[in-house]
Amino acid sequence: MKKPLLALTVLSLSISSIILPLPASAALPLAVNGEQLPSLAPMLERVTPAVVSIDVEGTHVAKQRIPDQFRFFFGPDFPAEQQQEQPFRGLGSGVIIDAKQGHIVTNYHVIKGAEKIRVKLHDGREYDAELVGGDEMSDVALLKLEQAKNLTQIELADSDQLRVGDFTVAIGNPFGLGQTVTSGIVSALGRSGLNLENFENFIQTDAAINSGNSGGALINLNGELIGINTAIFGPNGGNVGIGFAIPANMMKNLTEQILEFGEVKRGMLGVQGGEVTSELAEALGYESSKGAFVSQVVVDSAADKAGIQAGDIIVSINGKTISSFHELRAKIGTLGAGKKVTLGIIRDGKEKSVKVTLGEQENVKASADKLHQGLTGAALTNTNASDSVQGVKVSSVETGSPAEAYQLQAGDIILGVNRVRVKNLAELRKVVEKQSGVLALNIQRDNRTIYLVVR
Repeated sequence: MKKPLLALTVLSLSISSIILPLPASAALPLAVNGEQLPSLAPMLERVTPAVVSIDVEGTHVAKQRIPDQFRFFFGPDFPAEQQQEQPFRGLGSGVIIDAKQGHIVTNYHVIKGAEKIRVKLHDGREYDAELVGGDEMSDVALLKLEQAKNLTQIELADSDQLRVGDFTVAIGNPFGLGQTVTSGIVSALGRSGLNLENFENFIQTDAAINSGNSGGALINLNGELIGINTAIFGPNGGNVGIGFAIPANMMKNLTEQILEFGEVKRGMLGVQGGEVTSELAEALGYESSKGAFVSQVVVDSAADKAGIQAGDIIVSINGKTISSFHELRAKIGTLGAGKKVTLGIIRDGKEKSVKVTLGEQENVKASADKLHQGLTGAALTNTNASDSVQGVKVSSVETGSPAEAYQLQAGDIILGVNRVRVKNLAELRKVVEKQSGVLALNIQRDNRTIYLVVR
């Protein structure tokens, strides 16, 4: 009987030794050989007061499927789904960009549908915020605090100067735990094709970004804002070291338009095209894969008036290099209509500069409402080079809107109306104006074609 007791005694001693508290000397010293170790603390003490927590409340329409037995008793006309308003709460983050005016930038999806927006400052003060305006297609919203005093604003960096490998620090309110700081590097620039937003030109970082960080700050080691944290890429919304942020320069262009016009008046160049493949570059005698290849110029567009031609490769905007057609589209789309820009293009192997005054993209959401009452609540835009077909893309659908009731979904591409093929918004408008009442929409969804009837 002594051996088991001995074993138990030894085990107890082993466990005790494991759980003994570590000596205080296990912590990193403040200095080594008289030299202080590097720390982000001084910079963060200056910057973190500019990052806020956002709490929103509202109601949304939830769909509840009606049991099949009800339809059996009441007939096929009995609705298959019932809509019911339900309250919701959401959490996010924001960044003070103008202390004097009380302006805070955040993501549009953080405040979408909110009836009440509450902002909590770093020092614990809380205020109701007013929505100045937002742009769902680029996921940027601007808030205002009317009564708050002694605010701290963040300085903006030139995000066009970022390089892969630059250090980053993400600040936000993950999971509602309170302000949290994580660090990493710039993993990639100009990320697009993620189907997160309509205009994508993201900074990718491995700094941990989790739920609730949306709208928070991505900063450099100088404490300057380089981006607005907006999304993560991982299973079930968990962090796997792939986070995305809207570049600070893009955010600045959008918020300036919101302040001036109350909305974003998106610039339009008027070209269609794609990426510069190795085969295309070889055929054109172009020794690079960077740039945006122009395959077609829209008649009477800004590009047409400036003399841009099919076959040109656009390589820069205002002297700043662009890497892809996606980047061209995103940067032009976030510049205001009427802006004068200088494009660097390659034509016949020679580089030249072209001055362009940007046109204005249609207010696609408003045009959807005016087109047909059944499309109200749908944001429509022309397809681009990354889409498999030409048509009119549904970029978003408002909850509880007629468009949602008729089962339109974000990502749908309208190919035709009442058996008439449409390739863009202008053609869609012409066809709908000639119809009365019911529309039969031919739609591509997830690589299959369906028909929806809209009244």
